[in-house]
Amino acid sequence: MAGPQLSAAAPTAHMTPPPTHPSANPGYGKRSTPGQQPAAPGDFAHLPDREAGIALYLDRLPDGADISVKTLATILPYGQCALRTALQCLRRTGHLRTGREHVRGSGSARWVTRTWFSRTPRDNEWWAAFAAGDLPSLSAAPTPRPTRSRAYILLAALRHTAPALALSAIDCVALEPLAAEWFVREATEQDMVRALASGLPPEVHCPVAFTRARLINKLPPEPVRLPKPALRVIECAKCGAPGRPEALPNGECAPCRGEPTPVRPQPRAPLPPGTVHARAAEARAAATRPPEGTDACTQRISRS
Repeated sequence: MAGPQLSAAAPTAHMTPPPTHPSANPGYGKRSTPGQQPAAPGDFAHLPDREAGIALYLDRLPDGADISVKTLATILPYGQCALRTALQCLRRTGHLRTGREHVRGSGSARWVTRTWFSRTPRDNEWWAAFAAGDLPSLSAAPTPRPTRSRAYILLAALRHTAPALALSAIDCVALEPLAAEWFVREATEQDMVRALASGLPPEVHCPVAFTRARLINKLPPEPVRLPKPALRVIECAKCGAPGRPEALPNGECAPCRGEPTPVRPQPRAPLPPGTVHARAAEARAAATRPPEGTDACTQRISRS
């Protein structure tokens, strides 16, 4: 199959949509990472010409495309050895990672092989956060910030739920940090209104002082943060060994990077049964033996 010609101009020119490219098995193949910058002519200008052309080709492929070395070698004008070298360069520069991902909602502990591609180069810390599922959520479009905070709006609206707790604008500003702490601790508006307005006395002489006392005294405890379950496992691009992301910088484990594997101390061998019995007998004998000088002390007492 004749592939596209990737010339030295590829890094600075948008490649036309690729020809029909084989798809991987369902659930496998290329996966685009979130939060990438929009495509631009100089996206891969920091890469060598060959790697930039290959990266540009991968970027244009849809998710689910088969981007294995064997398949790419049948389409692109490079051999498998050259493609492996180029893909390793993409890993070092933060564009590519290989691993496994848990399929959510499948009702089973199913893990599938993924190859994640990022047009925007990422550092090792970003890939570690991606593997742990700790990336901040991304909204489709920025929303305008409210003119008043959530806490201020709730305090100002108390006059409609409990007229006895009608607060002025100055009161709302003064109590706003206390009310905001409730939301930090994952309380809802209904939780706060219930805590502030239920069981009111017949008359509230000072609404701001009364509300401040309830905000402080009924503050819920801090939420317990449970560790998130693992979503993805990064694997070494050379040997396929899984590992923690921080142990696989640039997608390679220590032995594949040429670093020596640390030698773990060997545990002590257990003592033979005969030695254990002998030492136990010595301990029992020492426990029943009278202290030194006991006989001489006994003789002095008997003579007296």
